[in-house]
Amino acid sequence: MKVAIVGGGPAGLYLSILLKLQDPAHDITVHERDREGSTYGWGVTYWQGLLDRLHDHDQVSARAVDEASVRWNEGVAHVRDLSTRHPGDQGFGIGRHRLLEILAGRARSLGVTLGFEQEIDDVAGAPQLAEADLVVAADGVRSALRTRHADHFGTEVGVGRNSYIWLGTTQVFDAFTFAFVETGHGWIWAYGYGYSGTHSTCVVECAPETWTGLGLDRADEADGLALLEKLFADILDGHPLIGRAQSDGSAQWLNFRTLTNRTWYRDNLVLLGDAAHTTHYSIGAGTTLALEDAIALASALREHAALPAALARYEHERRQALLQVQSAARYSAQWYENLPRYIHLPPERMFALLGQRHSPLLPYVPPQLYYRLDRAAGRLEALRRLKRWLGPRLARTVHARALESRKEEPVRPRGRHPRDGAV
Repeated sequence: MKVAIVGGGPAGLYLSILLKLQDPAHDITVHERDREGSTYGWGVTYWQGLLDRLHDHDQVSARAVDEASVRWNEGVAHVRDLSTRHPGDQGFGIGRHRLLEILAGRARSLGVTLGFEQEIDDVAGAPQLAEADLVVAADGVRSALRTRHADHFGTEVGVGRNSYIWLGTTQVFDAFTFAFVETGHGWIWAYGYGYSGTHSTCVVECAPETWTGLGLDRADEADGLALLEKLFADILDGHPLIGRAQSDGSAQWLNFRTLTNRTWYRDNLVLLGDAAHTTHYSIGAGTTLALEDAIALASALREHAALPAALARYEHERRQALLQVQSAARYSAQWYENLPRYIHLPPERMFALLGQRHSPLLPYVPPQLYYRLDRAAGRLEALRRLKRWLGPRLARTVHARALESRKEEPVRPRGRHPRDGAV
């Protein structure tokens, strides 16, 4: 089979590896619009379950990813001048540049052709794709290939309320770190996690009124970083924040775009990773979901000789797998958008509810009551069952009523963005 993969992110590269391992005779080319070694972003997170799946499918790349990752098994939250630390599941961080380097090297070793600085925005107008049996759009949330056929795919994009910026720092956090700072214009907060022995990722988020009130909407990157360094001085401990300014010096503040599609394939064109779906960054699942997409698509192509059947199987499997994750991401984003509801609790209680932010029940129960219920549920199996039973039912009822009262206007994605292809 001749396969053309448009987009050299983790999803596209890992798919090329899996397909080559399944059949070395496959002719596979990855087309990436940027030059080799050029990538946005800092570090990405994942959990043990993904590492186990990577070992199941390709031990060579899995070992390399494992060796290049840093680990943590605690979370710490700083609220004003108070802090609380709790143990948690082991998490992993790896630099995005290093991850792509590992996957590109592995793909090349298996005979995959990697082409860089190749801008492709239309299957029909791209001679590189003309003879391909399968074209994979792995070109990100603003996928040009998907946008060409947005009506067919049923693409809808919801834009989040809060503003955020993706930064790096030379401060190496020893735990997954949250910091909440109160300003004269509202709360602003950061998520920090290490991804190497010398650097960490630091994502800063705030409500729109805080963003404008602090002047971050008007500040260039240098001035904005100086302000953020002052606000988060306690956790940065003298280390700088590092950004990626636009050519005009402006900062890359964004609003998260939650993308869905009615269908994921059209003839021999199939969507992969962020081109097919996105989930809010606060649950740290983007890279995991993209790589799991690649695993599912490779498996479907192996099990079904007919391409339409394989693509239908892939779409069905991944849609089902994403239901719970997308729900968790939606509630996680809402938790931060409603931060004032929780922030005045004692830090240990606030942090406990931060860990429960994926719950569909939490938005509809007074926080103090939910905290007591959750602690009791930790001791009583009957209450745990009640919580699992009641939460989804209440969430569905509220969601159905909301849909009846208003219909959200979809936002069509258009144009390029520095974070195209983000996972």
